[in-house]
Amino acid sequence: MEFSDKEKDDIRTLIKFVGIYCRENHNGDRTPFSFKLFDIKEIEKKEVPLCPDCTKLLTYGLTMRLKCPHDPKPMCKKCETQCYHGDYKSKIREVMKFSGMYMVKHGRWICSIITSFDEEWGDRAMGEQKVRT
Repeated sequence: MEFSDKEKDDIRTLIKFVGIYCRENHNGDRTPFSFKLFDIKEIEKKEVPLCPDCTKLLTYGLTMRLKCPHDPKPMCKKCETQCYHGDYKSKIREVMKFSGMYMVKHGRWICSIITSFDEEWGDRAMGEQKVRT
């Protein structure tokens, strides 16, 4: 399966955020995460051990990301099409908030900032101008 750079970045971010959340909040048995649709090691080189609940959440999140009908994909919280349903929506918000704050508190603030803003904002921050047609 071929992915665009944006899809790889989104998948990598989701994997990292769920991995941080699980590592810091869940004790007990964890197994390396695997996904049926593609080999995770193509995107994330390190194994990501997750508990069963976080495995379920990450599987759902990756499935929703790959099904996203929008191109370019907007930030989920700004999207008119809400893909996450029920408990998944509140849980992924909790995971993103916790992991983002964790990264800020532990010196990974630049990664947290980059993943918090959309591509257009990042381009303007770097001095590149988008031409709208």
